[in-house]
Amino acid sequence: MDKREWAVFILRVVLGVTFMLHGAQKLFGVFPPGFPVPALAAFLTKIGIHPGLFWAWLVTIVEFVGGSFLIFGFATRIAAALLVIEMTVVVIKVNGPVGFFWLRPGGGFEFPMTLGFIALALVLSGPSRLSVDRAIGWEKRQE
Repeated sequence: MDKREWAVFILRVVLGVTFMLHGAQKLFGVFPPGFPVPALAAFLTKIGIHPGLFWAWLVTIVEFVGGSFLIFGFATRIAAALLVIEMTVVVIKVNGPVGFFWLRPGGGFEFPMTLGFIALALVLSGPSRLSVDRAIGWEKRQE
């Protein structure tokens, strides 16, 4: 495997772990402070995303399952595309009004924007050779 393939593999796994853990916070209420689905639903409703409970569950599933898929390189482009969409909404509706810097009170959009662009890079690049997608033939080797 060349350096590019290793780079894609590393980005895919790190992004997958990051999203899987964020999804686990919502799904299982773990990793303090946690942000369980009902709290997310209330927050989404408050910022005008309706129905809040539907979108909270969708976000939770996309993060947890999509993150897991990225770790293994399964349905990589689909999982990454869903995360790009999610992070675009987060940047516009949640963190955008706060400003750029993540460490501002309320969190700026720098972190979700970065995650979104890493996910976009995976949509464009595909999974790398060390992936289920390549092993089962969903992605062809790029020589």
